[in-house]
Amino acid sequence: MTAATLSPREMKRRRKMGADYVPPSPYTVKAALTEGDIFTKLSAVIFGLGNIVRKQYVKGIAFLVAEIAFFVFLFTNGINYLSKLPTLGTQKQGKVLVDGYWVYTEGDRSVVILLYGVCTIVVILLFCYLWRMSIKTAYKAECLAKENGSAPTFMDDWKTLFDAKAHQLLMFLPTLGILVFTVLPLIFMISMAFTSYDHRNLVLFHWVGLENFKQLFSSDVSNTVSASMFMQVLVWTLVWAFFATFLNFFLGLFLAMVINRKTTRFKNFWRSIFSMSIAVPQFVSLLVMRSMLQPNGAVNQLLMQWGWIDSPLPFLSNATWARVTVIIVNLWVGIPYTIMQVTGILQNIPVDQYEAAKIDGANWWQIFTKITMPYIIFVLTPYLITTFTGNVNNFNVIYLLTGGNPTPVGASAGKTDLLITWLYKLTVDKSDYNLGAVIGIMTFVVLAVVSLVTYRNSGSYKNEEAFR
Repeated sequence: MTAATLSPREMKRRRKMGADYVPPSPYTVKAALTEGDIFTKLSAVIFGLGNIVRKQYVKGIAFLVAEIAFFVFLFTNGINYLSKLPTLGTQKQGKVLVDGYWVYTEGDRSVVILLYGVCTIVVILLFCYLWRMSIKTAYKAECLAKENGSAPTFMDDWKTLFDAKAHQLLMFLPTLGILVFTVLPLIFMISMAFTSYDHRNLVLFHWVGLENFKQLFSSDVSNTVSASMFMQVLVWTLVWAFFATFLNFFLGLFLAMVINRKTTRFKNFWRSIFSMSIAVPQFVSLLVMRSMLQPNGAVNQLLMQWGWIDSPLPFLSNATWARVTVIIVNLWVGIPYTIMQVTGILQNIPVDQYEAAKIDGANWWQIFTKITMPYIIFVLTPYLITTFTGNVNNFNVIYLLTGGNPTPVGASAGKTDLLITWLYKLTVDKSDYNLGAVIGIMTFVVLAVVSLVTYRNSGSYKNEEAFR
């Protein structure tokens, strides 16, 4: 296709992509089914046939074995679970009296049906992708055989895999891991939100549509979850994540800059002190802090002995005190990480920029706001977003320090519970897995919106070449 025959839209797209433009592959499914020979077309039914005919035996046999394995799985287990997926099972556990003894017959287990049903659907989607690959590779082998006299051999493909297609080889295992350990559990969790899988229906449950979401946004405070409770937990989660992220960042930035000053002595000593706090396991620090902040703990005992207070302070029993306490304790846990991050960035800022600013008469505040801070924010924006996300899901600090308490009588969430700890209580403590799945979905929505909006409006995204 010449430049004269290109559409204006295609020409604009090529100009925008520049040197990174990669033309579309001519080996498409449509071309294979319309222009391919009989063996290429039969590859849509017998996977790998076109490759085997053109002496690509390893590739062809691999496709054929994958097809056979799929149909074996489908006819032995897949169809059974797919047929039960619309109802999630109807057979209850039964018992029969045999020779004076009760013999129990196992019924359907909805959670197993849901899990294997989801897996079967994913396997079918992968099979469709494999079908597409089988046709395209067969057509490619046919075209290359016509052009070069023979299709690429196994050794040719092997060398290409380690050269031109090395990125595909290196990304295969990570992609497989994401599919198995992230995508599948995520689909399973999302599906669970539309069922009646709770403490009353642990073995046999059914689809309920949007009923769980209606309950979450209902005004009935007698329910396990309600709109008011969700909003309270959501607001506290965002407030906690904000303070836990930016207090750690600014205080860590201040300490890192103080240590990095030319006039500060024993720099390595101070950095080592903060690094030692990182070496202590977080759960140990939090459990020690929890013990020290109890009414009879070391902190209250010392304050009363010194005469500063007459009665123990409610560090963990009062809602406001508990929320302030977890934010302050989190500073002890998080500031050392920020110091290490900022120290590395400060040492990489070009010295000539500071010297030029001083020659121009800039004071320390102008140097900080015009050089140091923009550089740090540009580099650390992705880190701050991931830190904010991590604090929204910061299970350890909240659960090990306060356990979500104080909790009002009859409520499923405490005053210091985050969405993640609330989800944990709903699932592990109360066995309301459907409501936990709904909370998980809402947590994902909140994090996705905040992360995408923040990152797309940051200099790291809009002006990637700024500090290169």
